[in-house]
Amino acid sequence: MSSRPHTPPLPRLFKAVVVTGIAVVAAHVVLSDTLRFALVGQASAALGAPTGYGEAQVFTTALLNTALVMPLVLWAGMRMGGERRLGAMLLAGSVGWIVAVWNGIDGLDDSFGAILPLSSLALVVGVTALASLVRRRPSPVPSAPRVPSDPPAPIRPGNVSETTPAS
Repeated sequence: MSSRPHTPPLPRLFKAVVVTGIAVVAAHVVLSDTLRFALVGQASAALGAPTGYGEAQVFTTALLNTALVMPLVLWAGMRMGGERRLGAMLLAGSVGWIVAVWNGIDGLDDSFGAILPLSSLALVVGVTALASLVRRRPSPVPSAPRVPSDPPAPIRPGNVSETTPAS
């Protein structure tokens, strides 16, 4: 079974930019919608009608969900595009997204409809897309021992020495 040839760098980069853009949008929607629940919980608690879940629970859930959405969408999108060897891209995208959220979470947590800074989102897309060009070589598959093409010459009675067992 032979492996498929590699996708040239430019089409792979284009796929990575598109898929990473979709992943950033999906992760941002999950993050901002879940954080909206925290704001609603604060408002309802202030009005005397608590929602039943705490602000800390919602905040933690928002961060965990968005951290899980990013690599999942990256992996699924690139696999649907026919790409393999996505480890570097998944790592760069996940770490980049977590850093972008970490730096911009204060703006999201304070108001409805806020978005992360566009420069950090563009940086995440760019770095992740460039990381898609990094491919590890597959480890060689251990092969079965080769059978010699022609068997060795038989031992003739005249060539028997003292070290050769008698037949």
